[in-house]
Amino acid sequence: MTQPADAAARRAIAPVICYPNDTLPKPDLALYRRALDGVQVTSVVVAAPREACAFRVPAGSFFRIVSVEGPQVGDLNLWNANDLSERFYSGKTRALHGTHLTTGERMWSNFPFLRPMATIVEDTLDWYGFDVYGGSVHDVIGTRCDPYTGNLLAGTQYHHCCHSNLTRALADATGLPLAQAEAQVHDVLNVFMCTGFTRDTGQYFMKASPVRPGDHLTFFAEIDLLGALSACPGGDCGSAHSSDAARCHPLRVEILTPQQRALDGWSSPPVNAYDRSHGVTAG
Repeated sequence: MTQPADAAARRAIAPVICYPNDTLPKPDLALYRRALDGVQVTSVVVAAPREACAFRVPAGSFFRIVSVEGPQVGDLNLWNANDLSERFYSGKTRALHGTHLTTGERMWSNFPFLRPMATIVEDTLDWYGFDVYGGSVHDVIGTRCDPYTGNLLAGTQYHHCCHSNLTRALADATGLPLAQAEAQVHDVLNVFMCTGFTRDTGQYFMKASPVRPGDHLTFFAEIDLLGALSACPGGDCGSAHSSDAARCHPLRVEILTPQQRALDGWSSPPVNAYDRSHGVTAG
């Protein structure tokens, strides 16, 4: 199609941030870090390669995802441990913080709750920033590898993609039938995954993760959490996923309990204060 005469002028219009986040409630990172200094590891679970694990974290505790044997990415789902209808909302988290998360940023829950579920307090990969391809780590832009897309694109029946792994882990943790558990699985935080969008076509890309054994991502639980973490079948996601082709490693999840009174002055965030009337007057 022929470009309009003012095409260059239209493209040159400056962008506007959709959700300026200067007024977002700020986490008290100094308090969290002081509490983190005295924690004890009270529970450990492991997501085996191409499998997922589930874990519970009380509000006011921490959990840490650790690379233990080799470069490995993970897909993380979070729910309110007392109400599965409240769960991580990757789209709104992306709108509030950007495409990738790091220290001081939060995982927000879905409507009508819209409150912080977990706050990142440590990120050993925060040095990575954005590379020359526009890639960075810990993204909230990808969904999760799943058997439906694999079947659509390649006609496969692969059962150890992250969607299926998370479904099995949630079913095991809650006793829900598999179909009901699957309905609760949602878009993820792609822990340690290095991703971005191509500059020419705008396609979602992945590249080999910079994660190495000992690297970790530590979260503060703002509410009672049920989590599930899948050790992605893509391994470091440098070549392929949704198959058994990549070399994969386990991921460890540590539940960290602070000392008594370490969080004096902190309280779990309430649900969003919007009145939910949606403009309809009662009566």
